[in-house]
Amino acid sequence: MARKTKTITACPCGRGFPYAECCAPAHRGHAPATAEALMRSRYSAFALDDDEYVLRSWHPDTRPATIENDPHLRWVGLDILESTGGGMFDAEGVVEFRAHYRDHGKPGDMVERSRFVRHDGQWVYWGPILADGSLATI
Repeated sequence: MARKTKTITACPCGRGFPYAECCAPAHRGHAPATAEALMRSRYSAFALDDDEYVLRSWHPDTRPATIENDPHLRWVGLDILESTGGGMFDAEGVVEFRAHYRDHGKPGDMVERSRFVRHDGQWVYWGPILADGSLATI
């Protein structure tokens, strides 16, 4: 009798759910309901090298033409530090996060306060908020 095995791969975003139930729906076109959910799905897309989703979820006014992946950089963990606004009835929100990575095998992390806005009824990433409170321009 053959044994049934089921592989459940944890989502890179760190919420503790299987990828198929967590960020995969967003990557396949289902719009996240909150700015934080979009942030988590974008992190997962970076971790999975899904450049198409990263660009698609970026506001067209601030989106770069391309993204270059570093083959030596691996995203290995995400901590949401603070989330304000960004709910179902909000027009914008801010999510502060710490993303952990390994670059050439050496651990590191980055912290960013990100602004998210509604565009055509869906949450999109606008860009980072700089230390002085201004928005970065591309």
